[in-house]
Amino acid sequence: MPEVSLTFPDGSVRAHDAAATGADLANSISKSLAKKAVAYAVDGQVRDLSEPLGADGAVEIITRNDPRALELIRHDAAHVLAEAVQELWPGTQVTIGPVIENGFYYDFARDTPFTLDDLPVIEKKMREIIGRNKPFTREVWTRDKARQVFADKGEAYKVELIDAIPADQDLKIYAQGDWFDLCRGPHMASTGQVGNAFKLMKVAGAYWRGDSNNPMLTRIYGTAWAEQAELDAYLHMLEEAEKRDHRRLGREMDLFHFQEEGPGVVFWHAKGWRMFQKLTAYMRRRLEADYDEVNAPQVLDSSLWQTSGHWGWYKENMFAVQSADPEAEDQRIFALKPMNCPGHVQIFKHGLKSYRELPIRLAEFGTVHRYEPSGALHGLMRVRGFTQDDAHIFCTDEQMAAECLKINDLILSVYEDFGFEEIVVKLSTRPEKRVGSDALWDRAESVMMDVLKQIEAQSGGRIKTGILPGEGAFYGPKFEYTLRDAIGREWQCGTTQVDFNLPERFGAFYIDKDSEKKQPVMIHRAICGSMERFLGILIENFAGHFPLWFAPVQVVVATITSDADDYAKSVVARLKAAGIHAEPDLRNEKINYKVREHSMAKVPVILVCGKREAEEATVNMRRLGSRDQQSLSLDDALEQLRQEAIAPDLKRLASAN
Repeated sequence: MPEVSLTFPDGSVRAHDAAATGADLANSISKSLAKKAVAYAVDGQVRDLSEPLGADGAVEIITRNDPRALELIRHDAAHVLAEAVQELWPGTQVTIGPVIENGFYYDFARDTPFTLDDLPVIEKKMREIIGRNKPFTREVWTRDKARQVFADKGEAYKVELIDAIPADQDLKIYAQGDWFDLCRGPHMASTGQVGNAFKLMKVAGAYWRGDSNNPMLTRIYGTAWAEQAELDAYLHMLEEAEKRDHRRLGREMDLFHFQEEGPGVVFWHAKGWRMFQKLTAYMRRRLEADYDEVNAPQVLDSSLWQTSGHWGWYKENMFAVQSADPEAEDQRIFALKPMNCPGHVQIFKHGLKSYRELPIRLAEFGTVHRYEPSGALHGLMRVRGFTQDDAHIFCTDEQMAAECLKINDLILSVYEDFGFEEIVVKLSTRPEKRVGSDALWDRAESVMMDVLKQIEAQSGGRIKTGILPGEGAFYGPKFEYTLRDAIGREWQCGTTQVDFNLPERFGAFYIDKDSEKKQPVMIHRAICGSMERFLGILIENFAGHFPLWFAPVQVVVATITSDADDYAKSVVARLKAAGIHAEPDLRNEKINYKVREHSMAKVPVILVCGKREAEEATVNMRRLGSRDQQSLSLDDALEQLRQEAIAPDLKRLASAN
C-alpha cells in the first residue's frame, strides 16, 4: 500500500496509508479524538472525514469547537433545513443554500410563499432530522445521471445549476439518509453534529440568481452556533441592535429623516445637523496642525474621470449630468464626483512643487455621490450622497512609512476619543486586476508590512493586525481600520491607501534635489470614512446616550411651577454663556411628564427648578439613565457641566498648556 508523509500541528511527521480516510487518521491518534472529530484539513483545506488522505501534507483534525467547524455547522444546517421543508411540503423545489455571516439561508420555489408562522414547524422538523443522526455520504455522479435524477424529481432549478457547472468539475452529491442534494461540500460526519443551537430568523423574497427577470423564490434565513450560549449571546446582540437602530433613534431624537423624493440622501433636522457640525468641527481641530483644508468642485467634466480611470473602473456607480436644455451651448457630459482624489491632484499640480515642500497634506470634507441600488440603501449606513473626511498626502518614497505611521496615530486617537478601544488594522495586498508594476507593488507592500508590525508593537499588542490577501485597491495596497462597538459588532471605517496610479495618470510631479522631475507617492486617508455612516455608528454605539460634549441638546432646564420661569431662563442664559447647548422647558406640565419626555429624547442632563431652587440659586440635576437626582448650587452645577462639555481634544490641549 502506498504511504503518505503527514506533518502534525506539533511538528511531528508520520507515515500513513494513502488510502486511509480522515476518520481512520483520527482513530489512529485516539478514540476520544475520533468521537469529537467533525472534519479534517490537509494544508489548510477542510475535507470530509470520509475523504482519503491521498498525498503528503500538513494535517489537522477539526473538532466541533474549532472555529473552522462553525461554517460546517451552518452549511449542514442549511441541508437539514432543505430536507425538513421537503418532508413537510413535498413538491417544493430547493435551489441554493449558502453559508453567510452569522448563519445560512436556503431559497425555495413553492406556489405558496412561506411565512413566519411556518418557521416553528420547520424548526421542529429540523430537530427531528438532527436527532436521527444520519451520516453525510458523498458520491460523484456523471452529468447525465445528475440531470436525469433531478429532472425526474421535478427539480428544474437543480438541473439549471448542473448545466452551469464547468465540464472539468466533479458533480458531488451529498446524502443524509434518503435525502440528497447537489453540493461541493465539505460536510461533517452526520446530521447529529449540527446540534440544537440554531434558530430560523426570517423569510424574504429573492429572485432566482438575483435577476428581477427571473421567478421570485422564498428565502428562509437561519443562524447556527456551536453552543447554546453562543446562540443566546447572538440573539441578545440582535435584540440590543434593534433597540439601538439609528433609524429609530433618529426619529425619537428628531435628528434626521429620509423620503422617497430623495432616495439615499439625508434630510438633517436641526439637532442632527448640530451633531454633524460638532463632528466636523472636532475633525477640523484634529487636522489643523498638519493639513491644509481645500475644496474641489462638485461637478467635473467626464474627461477628467476618464483620465483618472474612474470612468472605466467605477462608471456604474457614478451620476452623470448634462444640461436639461437640448439647445444649451455646453453639451458636455459631467459627473458628480464620487470621490475627492482627482480634484486634489489638480490642486497639487497647480504651481511647481519642490521636494522641500513635501509632504503636502490636503484635507477636504467633501460631499460625494455614488449610485447604490435602492435595495442596498440603509439609513445613514448606506446612502447615495455623503461627506468624506478625506485627505491626500503627496510625499516622497522615503517619507511614505513615516506618513503612514502618522496617519495611524491620528486615526487611533480619534477612535479613542469616541470610546472605541478594540481596533483591528489589516493590510490589504495586491488584487488580481491592478495597475502599476510589480516592483512598485513590492516596494509599497514591503513598507506597509513594516508599518503594520510597528503599529502592533507600539500598541503593546492592544491593536490587533492581520492581512487581507488580494483585497487592495486596484491602484495600491491599503490599511483598513475596523472598530468594535458596545455590543460587539465590527465596523470598517478608516483607510490608508497608497496610490501609484493617479499621480502617473495626471502627470503630477515635484522637483527633486537634483532638479529633476519626480512622481510623488500619493496616500489616500480617511478616518470616519463617510461622516454620515460614522454618525450612524455612534448613534448605535451609544444607543443615543451621548457623552455631554457630543450630545445635540446637552441640558434641558425644566420648571416645576411657573414661579421658577424667570430663574430657569437665567440658568439657560448662563449655560449658553458657558458654551453649553441648553433649552428651557417652561410648559404647564407635570415635572414627571417633562422628565420622561426628555429622557426619551436622550437629553443627558435635566436641571429641575422650582420656587425653592429659584430662592436658593440651586438646581436639581438628573442624569440620563439614573433615577437619582443631585441638589447643587447653580455655580457648582455650571462648573461641573462646563468641564464635561469640553471635547476630549480640547481637554488635552488645555492640560498641555
